[in-house]
Amino acid sequence: MASQPCDGCGESVSIGGGIANIWTQESRPTEGIVLELGDGTEHFLCYDCIDRLPDDAEVTAEDVAALSEES
Repeated sequence: MASQPCDGCGESVSIGGGIANIWTQESRPTEGIVLELGDGTEHFLCYDCIDRLPDDAEVTAEDVAALSEES
């Protein structure tokens, strides 16, 4: 299974799909997604960091940077 660091917390996050584990048949769920934010930037975030983003305003790169400061 491939992994990628979360842009919010920096933790290594599993990414499903592809042929990374074709021989082992290991099946782990994807733990994050790439989001295109209101300011046009894209960030790969784990689900926990996505839950920590503000709900009451358009999310920007500054909000993602604030996640790493909270961790």
